[in-house]
Amino acid sequence: MELAIEFAKLILPAATVLYAMYLTIQSFLKKEMTEKLADLRTKNTALVTPIRLQAYERLCLLLERIMPNSLLVRLNDGSYSGRELQQVLIIAAREEFSHNLSQQVYVSDEVWDSVRNAVEDVILTINKASEGLKEEATGTDLAKKIFEMQVKKEEDPIQRALYITKQEVRSNF
Repeated sequence: MELAIEFAKLILPAATVLYAMYLTIQSFLKKEMTEKLADLRTKNTALVTPIRLQAYERLCLLLERIMPNSLLVRLNDGSYSGRELQQVLIIAAREEFSHNLSQQVYVSDEVWDSVRNAVEDVILTINKASEGLKEEATGTDLAKKIFEMQVKKEEDPIQRALYITKQEVRSNF
């Protein structure tokens, strides 16, 4: 019995010291892990922020470039028929969009959906404008029809997408 008491006198303080050391080391490791994660987040933010800003810039540029008046000024040289200009405009809008597909990774779903809807609306407008044209219609005739349709729109999806994109940039940066 006396041996058990002596043994307990040795083991109990040793176990208490070991448990205290375990708690101290665990606390230290948790603190180190938290600091490393915070440092990693800071470095990640410093790396990703410029890329995200560039994505917003590229999407704004995409929206500006696919505006019908911008497309027409840039691509209509007067030599196209109505159908040829329709194809040129649609191809240009789709190429602009496809060059910027990867930007969706850096923006919210709301921004990306608004950009995609704007591109689809431009293509739809071009196609609808060409529906009423005669076969011998010129590119200028198509351009006039597109401008008329743009003026009649109550809400311009491109302007809406630009607004949503700018609002997100302002709120995040």
